[in-house]
Amino acid sequence: MATDAQQACFEAGIKFGSLYHQFAGTPLSPDSAASLETAMVEAIENQPFCTSVTVDIDEAALAEAADDHGYVELTGRFMEVRMRVEYEGVVVHTEMVMEDGYPLMRIVDLNDSA
Repeated sequence: MATDAQQACFEAGIKFGSLYHQFAGTPLSPDSAASLETAMVEAIENQPFCTSVTVDIDEAALAEAADDHGYVELTGRFMEVRMRVEYEGVVVHTEMVMEDGYPLMRIVDLNDSA
């Protein structure tokens, strides 16, 4: 049986997988970045145990990478994500940032008061 801390971390992983794989490949321009950030946050916050999400899309990087039609497909290199998950008194803070060209999702802090 998983501990509450393990379950909290598992829940965070599920949320990251959902966020990344649901939205990766979305056509995106600097003008539509803010609305996509909002949609991503609202979609993930609907999931159980997720208490907060922030998504920051780098509009300058989008503009630089945009094709002749003014857009690019969303990948991890264009966003930073932070998430807070609470499960049975355990709070886990996570983030997704680019590291060595890869969107790395990791635990930043785990507060297991049990």
